[in-house]
Amino acid sequence: MTSLRKLGSSDLEVFPLSLGGNVFGWTADEAQSFAVLDAYAAAGGNFLDTADQYSSWIEGNKGGESETIIGKWLKARGNRSDIVVATKVSQHPEFPGLSGANIKAAAEASLRRLDTDHIDLYYTHFDQPEVPVEEIIGALDELVKAGKVRHIAASNISPERLQESLEFSDREGLARYVALQPHYNLVSRDTYEGSLQEVASRTGLAAVPYFALASGFLTGKYRPGATVDSPRSAGAGRHLDSERGVRVLAALDEVAQAYEVPVATVALAWLAAQPTVAAPIASARTVEQLPALLGVADLVLTDGDLGKLTEASA
Repeated sequence: MTSLRKLGSSDLEVFPLSLGGNVFGWTADEAQSFAVLDAYAAAGGNFLDTADQYSSWIEGNKGGESETIIGKWLKARGNRSDIVVATKVSQHPEFPGLSGANIKAAAEASLRRLDTDHIDLYYTHFDQPEVPVEEIIGALDELVKAGKVRHIAASNISPERLQESLEFSDREGLARYVALQPHYNLVSRDTYEGSLQEVASRTGLAAVPYFALASGFLTGKYRPGATVDSPRSAGAGRHLDSERGVRVLAALDEVAQAYEVPVATVALAWLAAQPTVAAPIASARTVEQLPALLGVADLVLTDGDLGKLTEASA
């Protein structure tokens, strides 16, 4: 059985692939979502990532559809205590921003949709620099003290604000971020590497990267002349226009062939091997897409192959 990874300084132990819930209620309906969730859990997966916003961008949706599906699945399967549920606050159309009052109101709404009495990991989705860290951390601390949130985390935040938040928590003895969700993958390294990664490393935060497969580009299905039927194809396909994108694909192909595994598995394994990274996030809208993602739990790349990929992505 795949060994779980400790999430930073928390008491949470998570599977080395976090299943992204952004597709639930968007490109995967409830039945498809249940099938994917069942297959992920059957493989030992226990770390779900969603947000109160998902999927408000779809006409007819109002946000919270992903949380609702996850909540129904947890209830139907009776496995809440086995699953680490992570969700986020600040982008729901009815609960925008990070004011103290909004954080608490949004958390209550998330708890209702998830049909649970606690959130295991609660992220600030997008930082609001105009809101003092004292107000944000204060509200999050209240949720932790009330038992509604077990641990707190941050996403889309500057190194300076992250450091300021951690220092305030330490100084006042309040709840402290245990994880960070950065945009990070083989074709987007400067979005995390550097000062943000240094803060995480120095302060013991675990990184849980999103866009781990660059919106699908790092699955290898985007090739010159190929047409991909995906809502994200325009964004992913742009990497073919860069020299780095072409280099990375070539290196991934070479390494994947050597290990006889899918390209996506290699891309995730490189990410999982990077300093501070606990579990990359990737989503699947069908059960057939899952094995390539789950393979990260068992694939350990040699230093030589890691170096080859790092060099190609420079």
